[in-house]
Amino acid sequence: MAATEDLEDLPGVGPATAEKLEENGFDSYQGIAVASPGELSNTADIGESSAADIINAARDAADIGGFETGATVLERREQIGKLSWGVDEVDDLLGGGVETQSITEVYGEFGAGKSQVTHQLAVNVQLPAEHGGLEGSTIFIDSEDTFRPERIEQMLKGQDDEVLADTMVLHGIVEEGEADPTDEALLDDLLESVLDKIHVAKAFNSNHQILLAEKAQEIASGTQDEEFPVRLLAVDSLTAHFRAEYVGRGELAERQQKLNKHLHDLMRVGDLNNTAVVVTNQVASNPDSFFGDPTQPIGGNILGHTSTFRIYLRKSKGNKRIVKLVDAPNLPDGEGVMRVEEAGLMNE
Repeated sequence: MAATEDLEDLPGVGPATAEKLEENGFDSYQGIAVASPGELSNTADIGESSAADIINAARDAADIGGFETGATVLERREQIGKLSWGVDEVDDLLGGGVETQSITEVYGEFGAGKSQVTHQLAVNVQLPAEHGGLEGSTIFIDSEDTFRPERIEQMLKGQDDEVLADTMVLHGIVEEGEADPTDEALLDDLLESVLDKIHVAKAFNSNHQILLAEKAQEIASGTQDEEFPVRLLAVDSLTAHFRAEYVGRGELAERQQKLNKHLHDLMRVGDLNNTAVVVTNQVASNPDSFFGDPTQPIGGNILGHTSTFRIYLRKSKGNKRIVKLVDAPNLPDGEGVMRVEEAGLMNE
C-alpha cells in the first residue's frame, strides 16, 4: 500500500503534508483519527484548525468515534492474544498470559527480576502459538542499559526440546520433521533469527525515550503484513529517566504531563497493532506505611490509571520471586511463585 497516496485523499493533505505525516508514523487513517489537533499540527507543520479537519475526515473514513454494542466489543476482544510467561502459576494469575492491546506494568525493587521478565517475554513472543507465543517480534526500549543478548541466548536454550524444535520450524531454520534441538549449529541459527527480531534502542533521556515510543509506532505498523509482526513492546524501565530528570515537587506537574503523553503513545502502539505493551517500573519507600509493604511504584495516579494490569514482583528465598497481581479490570487479585534460573523464568 502506498500510504502517502491514501493520505492525500483526505481534504487538506497534499504530497508534502502526507510525507511528513508518514515519516512521523501517521501512515493510516486510524492513526490520524486518534491523534490530537495539536499533535498533528506540530508533526505536519500546519494550523490546528486544518489539523482538526484532517482528523475529522480520517475519523469518518476509518469509521472511528461512534458507539458500538457490547457484542461487537466482545468480538474484537476475541482477537486479543495472550503471551505466556512460561510459568504456570503466573499465566493462571493473568488469565492466560500478558494481553495484547493493553499496558502491563511490572514493578519491584532492585533485583526483583523486572528485566528478567522483559527478556523472557522477548523470547516467548517468538514461540509458536501452541507453546504460548504470539509468533511475532519485539521492540525493546532500554533506558537503564539492561538489555543483554547473552540472556536471550540462555533463555532460548532453556526452552524444552519440543518447543525448540517447533520454533526452528516456525523461524524457517528447518523443514517440518527435520528439527534437532541438540544440534549446536541449528541452535546458533535459531538464536540469530530470534535476536534479529528484537529491535533494541537505548534511551538516553526522557525526551529521547518519548521519541523512541513514537518511532515504535512507525516500526510496528510497518511490520503488520510481515511474517513476524511486532507483538511486544517492552520498556525497561519506564520511569528511570523521568525520576532522575524531574526532581522535587516544583517539577512534578511537568513530569506527570510528559509521562502521561508517553504512556498514551505506548498505548496507541498496542491498540493499533494488537501488540502487548510491558513496562517495568521502579519503587520508592513510603515512610508513612506502618503496616504491610512500604514500597510504592513511581508514577502516581497517572501510571496507575493508564496501566491495564499492575504486577508487583518481590524477592523471596533464594531464586524464588513472588508475583502479585495488584490490579486488573477483569481478574481477581492474587499471587504466584516463580524461580529465576539461568535458563529463564521457571515454575516453582
